[in-house]
Amino acid sequence: ILAACACFAVLDTGAKHLGSLIPVAVVLWGRYAFQAVAMGLWLAPARRRVLLRTAHSRFQVVRGLLLLAVSGLGFWGLQLMPVAEFTAVVMLTPVLVSALAVVVLHEPMTPLRAALVAGGLTGALIVVRPGSGLFGWAALLPAAAALCYAAFQLLTRRLAGVEHPLTTHFYTGLVGTLAATAALPVLGAAPWVTLAAQGPPAWGLLLLVGLLGTVGHLLLILSMGNAPVPLLLPFT
Repeated sequence: ILAACACFAVLDTGAKHLGSLIPVAVVLWGRYAFQAVAMGLWLAPARRRVLLRTAHSRFQVVRGLLLLAVSGLGFWGLQLMPVAEFTAVVMLTPVLVSALAVVVLHEPMTPLRAALVAGGLTGALIVVRPGSGLFGWAALLPAAAALCYAAFQLLTRRLAGVEHPLTTHFYTGLVGTLAATAALPVLGAAPWVTLAAQGPPAWGLLLLVGLLGTVGHLLLILSMGNAPVPLLLPFT
């Protein structure tokens, strides 16, 4: 979980910089296209092809759309807010997930875990400074992302016990790529034209964003298959 968070920290900073060069829709598309292609190639050999089958296709689609919503709200919000303040609002997610995990997943909330969650909430409030006038309507973007991310985390934990991690990871990238590709014409974004105009530095940064998103979320799935949510999320 710590390695996943390290990936996400660099991912957010890279996405913020890249979003100042090219449309956010192209950044979003590139991030998911990398994951879909990378995981598709990894699962293509005959010995791994069985992992392309899923017994819970509806949940895989919902999970993929939830993460796409989180990424979209995140990449957009990062263009409007400083990275630290944006992340502090999104980090209210552990509080939501830890509370919901007790109700939805029936996972125990020990006093120590409750203290860790309270400490995380306190840290987020120190950065956000409610009432400081620092935020306007843009603060709604990370708040919405936190809600979507909480639902995503719970679904990740539920699928971790019934699907292979690589299967879940592949469908997350596939659903995100299909949805982002469908949105490109609506948003007036053309990836190839945009990237051709920017040159190799933008290509390299987009590949880095895709790599970090792919590795980070695979680590997240693996961690949630091995420990309860209330125990993991305070470490974020």
